[in-house]
Amino acid sequence: MVTRDLSLGPTTLSITEQGEGTPIVFLHAFPLNARMWTPQLEALPPGWRGVAPDLRGFGKSPRVANPARHVRDHAEDVIALVQALGAGPAVLVGLSMGGYIAFECWRRRPTVIRGLVFADTRAEADAEDARARRVAMQDVAAREGTGAVLNAMLPGLLGATTHMANPHLSVEVRRWALETEADAVIDALEALRTRPDSRATLPNIDCPALVIVGEEDTLTPPALSRVIADGIEGATLIQVQHAGHLSNVEQPDAFSSALAHWLHGLAS
Repeated sequence: MVTRDLSLGPTTLSITEQGEGTPIVFLHAFPLNARMWTPQLEALPPGWRGVAPDLRGFGKSPRVANPARHVRDHAEDVIALVQALGAGPAVLVGLSMGGYIAFECWRRRPTVIRGLVFADTRAEADAEDARARRVAMQDVAAREGTGAVLNAMLPGLLGATTHMANPHLSVEVRRWALETEADAVIDALEALRTRPDSRATLPNIDCPALVIVGEEDTLTPPALSRVIADGIEGATLIQVQHAGHLSNVEQPDAFSSALAHWLHGLAS
């Protein structure tokens, strides 16, 4: 596994890579970074080149002079990343915020996408009360920093089983989040708050699609994943037992197995 900086014009992204072959790009959740995808990168089947970027402003990727305050900004970075890899269309795997970015990538440049995996995310835009909570969270980030935002979010990021049986995982999640500065957190909250509704996009997605959700996810419950799966013709829906919102981290073997099985069908 190799981590390096990749220049994409005015933006530079830190990316972690594993394997060779067809590219599969992993898009992380808010307010984390590429390290959340380590189990999936390590478990990729042969023939796949896993690439996990720290999205603009997160982890080791600089915020730059033009911060990403809209989902489209992150989508343009991801599209440029896929094109820079030079290996043809890629599979995009997006969890939570990463899923919102994957939707936007499809709307902007479907030709660079071979398949889509939506994990623990939703097609709906924020409702009015959710947008108000984002603004309040921006104020918290400005006053108290990234740690305070994570404190408010952490109970919902992990499922009940994880909180009881694997409490040390919350320490790891906190470590990842604290690698991102408060200004980038504020930018991302604005992007989340203003993101478009993607329900009208669902019937237009004509590439293979997999939808994965933790059965204990309270932030984006399984019913919201059902909306995505029902809206995309031929999509497969898988629930991960004993997992909450960060299903790939809480139950990495189950998540990676489901992904590998789907990728096998995609390659055949």
